[in-house]
Amino acid sequence: MAIEHILAQIDSEIARLTQARKILASIGTGAATSSSSKTASKARPRRKRVLSAEARKRIADAQRRRWAAVHAKAKKKA
Repeated sequence: MAIEHILAQIDSEIARLTQARKILASIGTGAATSSSSKTASKARPRRKRVLSAEARKRIADAQRRRWAAVHAKAKKKA
């Protein structure tokens, strides 16, 4: 008999929580759509990073040195 009483209490608690969830979900859907649209309008597109001519030259020179090392290594093997 005690188990049946516990199961009845659990069922009533589940029903109460289900009802509370439905109420919160109905309230939350209106607020969620308005808040998500606000955050979407506030989001700014990322700005493209700009490198100076000097920085581009240093990067290009470093890449040329790396390629030269690879090609020199390949010539030694051949």
